Amino acid sequence: MRVKVLGSAAGGGFPQWNCACRNCSRLREGALRGRARTQAQMAVSPDDSSWFLLNASPDLRQQLSGHSDFAPQGASRSTSISAILLTSADVDCVMGLLHLREFQPLRIYSTLSVRRILTEDNSLFRTLTRSNPPVRWETLPLDRLIPLVAQGPAGARMNLFCKAVPLSGSFPEYVSEDLRSSLPEEEAVIGLQLVQNEKRFFYAPSLPGRGEDWKRRVGESQLALIDGTFWTDDELVKIQGSAKSARQMGHLPISGASGLLGQLQSAHNTRRVLIHVNNTNPILDEESAEHRTVLDAGWEIAYDGMELEL
Repeated sequence: MRVKVLGSAAGGGFPQWNCACRNCSRLREGALRGRARTQAQMAVSPDDSSWFLLNASPDLRQQLSGHSDFAPQGASRSTSISAILLTSADVDCVMGLLHLREFQPLRIYSTLSVRRILTEDNSLFRTLTRSNPPVRWETLPLDRLIPLVAQGPAGARMNLFCKAVPLSGSFPEYVSEDLRSSLPEEEAVIGLQLVQNEKRFFYAPSLPGRGEDWKRRVGESQLALIDGTFWTDDELVKIQGSAKSARQMGHLPISGASGLLGQLQSAHNTRRVLIHVNNTNPILDEESAEHRTVLDAGWEIAYDGMELEL
């Protein structure tokens, strides 16, 4: 299983276009030892030729154009993208679908609630039905391993399986109250556990950190890319004053006894990588104490272009 990190930042990327925080300002000035990043986006291949996208970031067109694996072959329109798997209906997870609408048949996996949000509550995404045949939606059942199917006239099963892991998150604020009241909350935010030949990869770019099941999924996986949005719970509160805390936004902070590093101290058999890093997070500064703390704890920090293999 090949795993590509096409983007590694939280919403807005790094530097964020309208942000003058210490990190963004220093990166623009060339005074910060670190890397620019686009918004979080993953691609997974079971066979080096077919690719499954994990979410569809607003930066997706740029991200796909930068990798030869996704270039069309032949004279007609074509793609190596077999399907897209969505972890939520968050804007940063779905906006890239509109970049893939150019009369290209798509297969999209999501919970039923996410599908309803995009097809019933938001008319913009009806542009996905313009292709012939139109987009094909596949429902991801919770806590059940299913085979993934590649896009095509008949649909070919791949040697790749997926389990949707509920993470106790919330639906986006843009969802109407009428629809929200009819949707089961456990379908709002999921992690994805991908399995091939007994190898497991767990992906959770938004992790509220509630319950224990997500820790079991990390522990049984050889590779996990997990929410590294904020270093502290009050990171944005200190910078912006009136902002919500990390936990209020659905992100378990990295630091602290009850933070991500503290809760996964025993997961030594799993390669653990932080992704979806916010532009304010001090770990983006490769000379910072926070960056060193992450590495000393046995973690890695995802960057655009990072490749991993199971």
